[in-house]
Amino acid sequence: MCYLYVELQSVISIPPRLIHRGQASVYDTGCVMATPRADDWSWFPALALGVSFLKCILINAYHSTDFEVHRNWLAITHSLPVSKWYHENTSEWTLDYPPLFAWFEYSLSHVAQHFDKEMLVVQNLIYTSPATILFQRLSVIVTDIVFIYAVKECCRSVREEKGSKDLLGHPFFILAALLLWNFGLLIVDHIHFQYNGFLFGILLLSVARHLQVLYFMTLFLVEQGRHLEGALLFTVLLNLKHIYLYIAPAYGIFLLRSYCFTKDNTDGSVRWSSFSPVRLVALGSIVISVGALSFGPFIAMGQLPQVLSRLFPFKRGLCHAYWAPNVWALYNMVDKALSVLGVRLKLLDVAKLPKASMTGGLVQEFQHSILPSVSPSITLICTLLSIMVMLSIWCRPRGARGFLRCLVVCALGSFMFGWHVHEKAILMAILPFSILAVESREDAGIFLMLTTTGHYSLFPLLFTAAELPIKVLLMLLFTLYSFTSLKKLFRGSLLNPLETTYLLGLVAVEILCEVVYPLSPWQHTLPFVPLLVTSVYCSLGVSYSFIRLYVSLLRQHGTDKHKQL
Repeated sequence: MCYLYVELQSVISIPPRLIHRGQASVYDTGCVMATPRADDWSWFPALALGVSFLKCILINAYHSTDFEVHRNWLAITHSLPVSKWYHENTSEWTLDYPPLFAWFEYSLSHVAQHFDKEMLVVQNLIYTSPATILFQRLSVIVTDIVFIYAVKECCRSVREEKGSKDLLGHPFFILAALLLWNFGLLIVDHIHFQYNGFLFGILLLSVARHLQVLYFMTLFLVEQGRHLEGALLFTVLLNLKHIYLYIAPAYGIFLLRSYCFTKDNTDGSVRWSSFSPVRLVALGSIVISVGALSFGPFIAMGQLPQVLSRLFPFKRGLCHAYWAPNVWALYNMVDKALSVLGVRLKLLDVAKLPKASMTGGLVQEFQHSILPSVSPSITLICTLLSIMVMLSIWCRPRGARGFLRCLVVCALGSFMFGWHVHEKAILMAILPFSILAVESREDAGIFLMLTTTGHYSLFPLLFTAAELPIKVLLMLLFTLYSFTSLKKLFRGSLLNPLETTYLLGLVAVEILCEVVYPLSPWQHTLPFVPLLVTSVYCSLGVSYSFIRLYVSLLRQHGTDKHKQL
């Protein structure tokens, strides 16, 4: 084995740190470790078909207002001329995604007309015929093919330091299960209803292309192609859903540093003389071309301001109706506690407190009672400050893994400090973080904290009695698999006693919110207490995960500096 490695290195000059072709890995030891059965992917279709079958079973499950949102968008794009897409307001659920997603809905509408033409009538508000439900559910399941393909590409990119005869113990198998059977994605897309699988498929495929650059680093043209393909996929994604702007800084810095600058100095710092204007133009051409294709028609019609006003509705308020478990949930809770305490101590006049209640379950602007109110500009500054650590990939790129880690920090930082963040946005950090979790013990521990807390925070999305056993069972199965598989992979416990105690506290929160509180006399007078308790408790876990991830990235950067000295 070691002889094979030496021969490979001498023939094609591959650096000794890593050779990976999906079937063999070479590490600093200089030995090749075969990946048993890695070339046999017969298990992957079974895993994908199994989760697809589950999605079909959930077709008649509860669906949220997002179902009507997307039905209305089907009707708008099918029945109205392009010039009216972003002006139509018959329904309160107006089109507020970028133009490429509008064209995606337009394409789906041509299939939808063969199921039920009435769903494509703009005036048919809250239209839910059986044929409409069947089509929209199937449209999500079918477009998940993109996600399935992306998962397979990510699994091909997984690094392995150890061989194993047990397929179930391989990182690439564990990653496939963690992604394909992700609890959050299942309930958000296939019960609550959205198209996140399709969108996350494009994101993961883009990430996979950057990860695969390492494997083709001796082939100049292929290396360029992989970077450009990854950039193209992400640009398309931005024009499908603009929430991915949150992670755009990670992409921008990584591509500028690792693609536009072709060489490093011996200490790992950037070699300024290696800057390639041609590569920068190539990247710029991709961004401009896709943007022109998406926004060009609306710019030509003079509707760009109208489109942007739909994409960035800052009047929706700091928090969603159900607070996402982030810093602002804790901030709101402190403000609420101080205001209640102030009234009890007769230090505040209740008549002078702001009338708009942040716990009223409404999407609106409100003023804090005691603490300073937060504006969109403040959240932007906080978000930028929280992701400044990603500049470490400029100082020390650390390859595609360094980029992926900064991408997760960007996603989580924007979730923690962003304006009007939805609880579903936690998936933007959890899904890509799954790749790192199967490669590093420390990342695996952080992942278990984040994914368990983040997934539980999605429980309020499904509030009907019929879905209670479904969400509890799916959550338990996914969580148990995550813990047992990663514990087996890294041969030991990944959480300390305090972390374990916190996660067990989620069981107490669930019993309180689903069993105890509904029987209490406060259920009718204070109906949003369960949501508040869930949000605040989960905020602690998500914040802790963010801090741990941030510290680990800083520590790696500090270690690199120490090595250079």
